[in-house]
Amino acid sequence: IGKYKLWFTISILSIVLGMAAVGIWGLKFSLDFTGGSLMELRFNNGRPSTEEIVTILDKNELDQAQIQPSGDQDYLIRSENIDETKHQTILKALKDETKKDVTELSFQSIGPTIGKELQAKSIWSILIVILAIVSYIAFAFRHVSKPVASWKYGAAAIIALVHDLLTAIGIYAIAAHYMHWEVDGLFITALLTILGFSVHDTIVTFDRTRELLRRTSSTDFATTVNEAINQTIVRSLNTSITALLTLTAIFLFG
Repeated sequence: IGKYKLWFTISILSIVLGMAAVGIWGLKFSLDFTGGSLMELRFNNGRPSTEEIVTILDKNELDQAQIQPSGDQDYLIRSENIDETKHQTILKALKDETKKDVTELSFQSIGPTIGKELQAKSIWSILIVILAIVSYIAFAFRHVSKPVASWKYGAAAIIALVHDLLTAIGIYAIAAHYMHWEVDGLFITALLTILGFSVHDTIVTFDRTRELLRRTSSTDFATTVNEAINQTIVRSLNTSITALLTLTAIFLFG
């Protein structure tokens, strides 16, 4: 608490830089949201160059496609929505003109209507989670009104939620610009997970603050909050690190 100006400065800078990245580069939405087709192809006897794939797709009137290498043998080809006839035509052209043994691993086609519906549902899911969190905190801390009004606990929790969401979105926007990441359904799942972790840590700290306030009335509020944070910060770090270890294992071993 004594260094709150430093922490506020770091938080504000992280949000400002992140939102600047979103404003300048934006977030690139995947087929889940925009609609379109996605082919995942494996070239078993040597992968051709990206330029060769682009040339073949251009010949077949698919000039706005995005080609992304995956692993040592695969390509991900994202494009506008194509019907089954054109899908098979393009697949045949890739096999014939590259003279390669091509295996189609997957083909997905998502209409723009489904994409818009998913966008709306994603926004609503986040808003509903935030509303549920506010309602819970207002109920849980309804008897804590001194020296800070109980509604301020809820307001502080929402500020923490917004801070964590904006920070994550900003970092993702910066990484996405350089690593060509896209916003998909898993990204929304990640945001909801961050909401859960954020409010969990916040409530634990609030609960410890409430216990300390009940035990003593002589200490000023800032000192009480500082003690509550110091008592819970190791637990919060351990919880987050445990989750990161699990994610690291999934990332490394699939």
